Amino acid sequence: MSLFDLKALATTLEQLEQEKRIPKERILDAIEQALAAAYKKDYGKKGQIIRCRFDHETGDTEFYQVKIVVDDSLVKPELTEEERLAYAEAKARGEVVEDEDAVDEDGRIRFNPEHHMYIDDAQKIKGDAVLEQEIIFPLEVQEDFGRIAAQTAKQVIIQRIREAEKESVLEEFEGRQDEIINGTVQKVERGNVFIDFGRATGIMPYDEQIPGEFYRTGQHIKALLYAIEETPRGVNLKLSRSHPRFIEELFALESPEIASGTVEIKSIAREPGSRSKMAVVSHDDNIDVIGACVGQKGIRVATVMGELSGEKIDIIPWSENPASFIASALAPATIVDIEINEDEHIAYVSVHDDKLSLAIGKGGQNVRLAAKLTGWKIDIKGVAQEIDNTYDDFETDTTDMADVEDVLAEVHDMVDEADDHLAEI
Repeated sequence: MSLFDLKALATTLEQLEQEKRIPKERILDAIEQALAAAYKKDYGKKGQIIRCRFDHETGDTEFYQVKIVVDDSLVKPELTEEERLAYAEAKARGEVVEDEDAVDEDGRIRFNPEHHMYIDDAQKIKGDAVLEQEIIFPLEVQEDFGRIAAQTAKQVIIQRIREAEKESVLEEFEGRQDEIINGTVQKVERGNVFIDFGRATGIMPYDEQIPGEFYRTGQHIKALLYAIEETPRGVNLKLSRSHPRFIEELFALESPEIASGTVEIKSIAREPGSRSKMAVVSHDDNIDVIGACVGQKGIRVATVMGELSGEKIDIIPWSENPASFIASALAPATIVDIEINEDEHIAYVSVHDDKLSLAIGKGGQNVRLAAKLTGWKIDIKGVAQEIDNTYDDFETDTTDMADVEDVLAEVHDMVDEADDHLAEI
């Protein structure tokens, strides 16, 4: 008589394989380990290695004991009953603190006849037996397990399924780190957003969210998988929408040139939810590097900005020349002069006084992002704009002035006539 409902077992195995992507073999291995644990709980002895073979098609089970082939180089001699009793008494008096079965300085453990077999005895059973080989002994099949043994089996199966599921999730997502993945908002709790990916749940901490965004349960969302953590309770997927690489991956989805590597994103400086600067370079002279990012009528950059809740993105052509790169990074401000200090890695930038606030940006944002993008410290100062004080182009035309005076005289006459008319009334 089988211990299992084979039809229900087959359905469960198929369901776990499809939904959890856990191979059927892993579940059957878990069942065999659980049955072995239950057998040892009710019928085994200390130190025994018990294994089980389970045929999921017929429901038949076989139990067997395993002994490891050893010699004196691998184990310490077994204690006699007198030695064991004397050791226990000495330990009770506090004279011995080390366990009798502890590993000695040579790495040997105590010989256990339920666990070990000396090589001379092993070779009597199997002539070609060698050290550390396993010798198998069949055990009587038992189908009547106690409540505690059954509970032990259940715990083993659950634990093995969780381990198999964890390995399966790790295998799937480890290759997707630093990529954008799509999920559904499961819940928002204490500022953290939990996102469901079917077989796994990711967490997006508050610091990794775009300021000003609100998330609702059931909402479809894109996020960058930036870290994977294995914990005793499962696999944690760490997600971000504020990471600079999130922008890079979004552009890779929209621009084939970036996805193929023809256009390379050299650096990104970002203040999530507000503004970003992205430096790009083309490895093909026939490709417009800015156009590849912006797209026809700005559709590519508009799509990325839409995903980022309207975050503004400045696309900057990268240059090996620091002065040129810094000047581009400070756009939309126009630069008058740049002095590069290589030793201190500082760029001294001059702009017209009326453009100084534009170069610095609101709250210093523009220069802050430019410095982060280029990797240079930037010191900006304003300079007075020279004004041409020659008036050659503004000479007065006396003929025009005469015409103006005639018109003014006519206006005065009209005003006088109106006053006279009002007086008569």
